Amino acid sequence: MPFLLAAALCSVLVSVLLKLARRLEVDVGQAIAWNYVVAAAASMLVFAPAPSALHAATAAWPALVGLGLLLPTIFLALAGSVRHAGIVRSDVAQRLSLLISLLAAFVLFGEPLSAAKGWGMAAGLAALTGLMWRPSKGAISGGAAGWIYPLLVFLGFGVIDVLFKRVASAGVPLGAALLAMFVLALLVSLVLQGWRLARGTARLGARSLAAGLLLGLLNFGNILCYLRAHQALPGRPALVFSGMSLGVVALGALAGMVVFRERLSRINLAGLALAVLAIVLLARG
Repeated sequence: MPFLLAAALCSVLVSVLLKLARRLEVDVGQAIAWNYVVAAAASMLVFAPAPSALHAATAAWPALVGLGLLLPTIFLALAGSVRHAGIVRSDVAQRLSLLISLLAAFVLFGEPLSAAKGWGMAAGLAALTGLMWRPSKGAISGGAAGWIYPLLVFLGFGVIDVLFKRVASAGVPLGAALLAMFVLALLVSLVLQGWRLARGTARLGARSLAAGLLLGLLNFGNILCYLRAHQALPGRPALVFSGMSLGVVALGALAGMVVFRERLSRINLAGLALAVLAIVLLARG
């Protein structure tokens, strides 16, 4: 359980850092690029992957390239979601992206659909509707961005999970897969930031570098602690998943409403409750 708590805490702290980025005058794009420098270096130090593992797994490269493209762009979408919709909705949208990976499991991987999973998916869709509901006079402004960004987070993280399953099914060792993903994501981030620098729309800054180093440590810490939790509880994957998801939703709600004074409507709160129910049903199914 300590590993699960640490993983959930790291995940929520990523959202908190993204929420504070504008206030601290941090360039999110630059911070995301530096984040992948740290994550790639940490992968090499902790896992020490063998390069030969990637040479042998040619079938995994399309999924790895897809992950390299999606990881930095979905990070930007998460930053936009936290800014426009708040931490609570963003974290829940990220956790409910499991619905997409489950749908892929039924359609692409032949997993049977149980009653609990069916009800869980229905509750999850209802939760998304409630969480993205925007009252005409809400406390959280943002217009269309207030629901577009959480929707992008939901779709993006769902596709990322499916691609990760493709990599895992190809037999690539986790350390080698993580290193390849982080390096590819870094290259994409460098291209994006180089384009911004060439256009004069961004300037290198020490604050963005510091934020990126912290972001990379939190991002890698989230992954590492989550993996350690699975190793500590090898026969209870449902407990690991539900504990992680519920922990992120609970800590994210606490941080959003207490630290940042995010206010949710009754429909939003009902969506939050449905999200917890959906996670429990999907874990038990």
